[in-house]
Amino acid sequence: MKVINCPLNGPRNAQEFICGGEVKLPPAPDTTGRGPDVRQWADYIFLEENLQGVVCEWWCHVASGYWFIAERDTASDTFLRSYTCQEWFGQAAPGDSAQ
Repeated sequence: MKVINCPLNGPRNAQEFICGGEVKLPPAPDTTGRGPDVRQWADYIFLEENLQGVVCEWWCHVASGYWFIAERDTASDTFLRSYTCQEWFGQAAPGDSAQ
């Protein structure tokens, strides 16, 4: 049985999760007033790098609806580490005293 370590729920059976794709930055905001670059947005939404090696991906624990980021080695399909969104993006969680 494959186990994924969820930052909220701890180690869980992999069948309880879905992958949301690789973590990547969205296209830069439109500053020209002409509207968004449709090709850039289409590439962002539909294209994946699909690299062999360590990648960072969005994962969702379906039962709780909790989204987090995991480092996974695609060559061995091994999960290396899990991050909360706050850890990854460097933000304090709502209600956190560090705000």
